[in-house]
Amino acid sequence: MFKFSLHPGKTNIDFLRYRIAALVFTALLTVATIGLVVGKGLNFGIDFTGGVLVEVETSGPADLGAMREALGDGSFGDVSLQNFGADNAVLIRLGQDAGEGDAQGRMVEALRQTLSEKVDPNIQIQRAEFVGPKVGQELIEGAVIAFVVAIAAMMIYVWFRFEWQFGVGAVAALFHDVIMTIGMYAVTGYEFNLTSVAAVLTIIGYSLNDTVVIFDRVRENLRKYRDMTILELLNRALNDTLSRTIMTGFTTLIALFALYFVAGSALAGFTFAMIAGVFIGTYSTIFIAVPILVYLNLQKRQRGRVGTDGNGDGEAEAEVKA
Repeated sequence: MFKFSLHPGKTNIDFLRYRIAALVFTALLTVATIGLVVGKGLNFGIDFTGGVLVEVETSGPADLGAMREALGDGSFGDVSLQNFGADNAVLIRLGQDAGEGDAQGRMVEALRQTLSEKVDPNIQIQRAEFVGPKVGQELIEGAVIAFVVAIAAMMIYVWFRFEWQFGVGAVAALFHDVIMTIGMYAVTGYEFNLTSVAAVLTIIGYSLNDTVVIFDRVRENLRKYRDMTILELLNRALNDTLSRTIMTGFTTLIALFALYFVAGSALAGFTFAMIAGVFIGTYSTIFIAVPILVYLNLQKRQRGRVGTDGNGDGEAEAEVKA
């Protein structure tokens, strides 16, 4: 009977053979990405920059050039336009503070009248959002705090569940995931907004889950295989969980690709970051979190029942050979 499988079965891949090259490559890429983000910057959305976001609908396919020319006289500040899903839906972002109360309504009405007179008399305003510069700054601070708290909480969790060496490896991998994902926004130019923050935090959780599964197998092997070197033991843990890693990533990508192609531009930045994050998180688990354990003197005595098959006959101590 034919059986479909994405995994060849039991493997014996020497992942840690490339640990030095992987760590050096990761360090260089991380530094380059930080430089890119600092130098080029991110395309911050209205959530962070403040301003006005207006969604309009034209009677036919939108002429972005004509709309840009109509709004480019400076009365609306910096203006950016992009199609939003359908070819007659346009998202307009104004870099000008609309003020409060009636002033916001007057700005939106002035925008509608300008486009109605110069582009399309049947143009309609679908929605309008206003964010002041003070609120935008508070949201940036909140996003940074969210990242720091999330990584710190996960480090504490891993530290208490395993040992401090595992916590260091997990945090190194999570730091890499955050930097690389933000770097993808800098490279692609996708708008970085609150939805993007949610994407990065979700990627952190996905990556940590993958890391914890492998760390569990490492801890089990520390107790079970007393005569293995640390390299052999870590490689075995990675190979034992490889099938689960591949299948989890594959099924996640199916949903994300469907969302990317069906949801349209509204969620394009979010789903693109999530798709990249699956690959980034898998890489960091295999080539960052686990290899770091080799250099952190992971030789602490493990107390517990030897093995998991019920053959352990008492408390035992084991020390893995370096």
